[in-house]
Amino acid sequence: MMRGAASTEVVAVMVMMLAVLNQLESAAANASLSSNKSSCNIYRGSWVYDNSYPLYDSKSCPFIERQFNCKSNGRPDQGYLKYRWQPSGCNITRFNGLGFLERLKGKKLMFVGDSLSLNQWQSLTCLLHNASPKAKFTMTRSPSGLSVFSFPAYNATIMFSRNAFLVDIVGAPSKRVMKLDSISTGSLWKTADVLVFNSWHWWLHTGRKQPWDAIEYGNVTVREMDRLVAYEKAIRTWAMWIDQNIDPSKTKVFFQGVSPDHARSNDWSKQGGNGSCIGETKPVTGSNYRAGPHPAEMVVEKVIKTMKNPARLIDVTLMSQLRKDGHPSVYGFGGHKNPDCSHWCLAGVPDSWNQLLYSELFHS
Repeated sequence: MMRGAASTEVVAVMVMMLAVLNQLESAAANASLSSNKSSCNIYRGSWVYDNSYPLYDSKSCPFIERQFNCKSNGRPDQGYLKYRWQPSGCNITRFNGLGFLERLKGKKLMFVGDSLSLNQWQSLTCLLHNASPKAKFTMTRSPSGLSVFSFPAYNATIMFSRNAFLVDIVGAPSKRVMKLDSISTGSLWKTADVLVFNSWHWWLHTGRKQPWDAIEYGNVTVREMDRLVAYEKAIRTWAMWIDQNIDPSKTKVFFQGVSPDHARSNDWSKQGGNGSCIGETKPVTGSNYRAGPHPAEMVVEKVIKTMKNPARLIDVTLMSQLRKDGHPSVYGFGGHKNPDCSHWCLAGVPDSWNQLLYSELFHS
């Protein structure tokens, strides 16, 4: 009996010591971040090879969609999994899934946007599942486009609401109208404690992939409009809606930024040519991208500055521009017939987006 009691006491002491060490590590990280914050932009830096990556094995995440599961789809190279984002002049805290769940207790985080938001949502759910693999979870996907992933033990919910344009599209086929100054889906957004928005990928679609037939702004309806101009009008409508409907003391609002594609090799290579992401196995070296800033990202930055309560920009554009190697390419859903140079492999680049979201949420 005495031996059993002593063993129990030893275990209790070890648990207490681990808890104290975890608190000290967290405090040290926070102190380091605080000292660097005024002089460091965590979105400017480069990709460095790190053998401790990836942050999880895709095989251990049973709900990754086929289009993102490059390893399972036969991608032979492994180097793309091994890169870590390193800001210039400072460090960011390594993603802590258990810490994320603890801080998200009793709260809802919602991604709102297109399939790039789905990419990030799946990344975050994999990161959290990997941190607590034995914790029960539930996942539901509704026809309306709402996906809900929950950890009952933490009362934490991570949602994805598919909404590619943020503004309304109304009407039946052949008479579908995109209303650049109207948002009617915002009641769902009000239910979240953290909102992460994204929109751009679908704005350039034409022909059969274009999900509208006309564009309306105010009293004017047109068949076509410069897509960047239309995008800015929509983002201004979104910004106005946020200012009028979201209390910043209760809800944190982020904009994911613009995820670039890699369909034209002359965007990153002096040799130019008609290449794409196919066959790319390494990031662009350094911190500069040949094509320069993304026009849509510049629109987002400009609009956010006009907000009464500015959303926080998760400025993923440059870091993602440098990752020409990170796409599914021919190892996505479309295979060789329809290579994917827009979305991202998981594990992969969106994990670093979520590391930056983690830093912005809990260490800024």
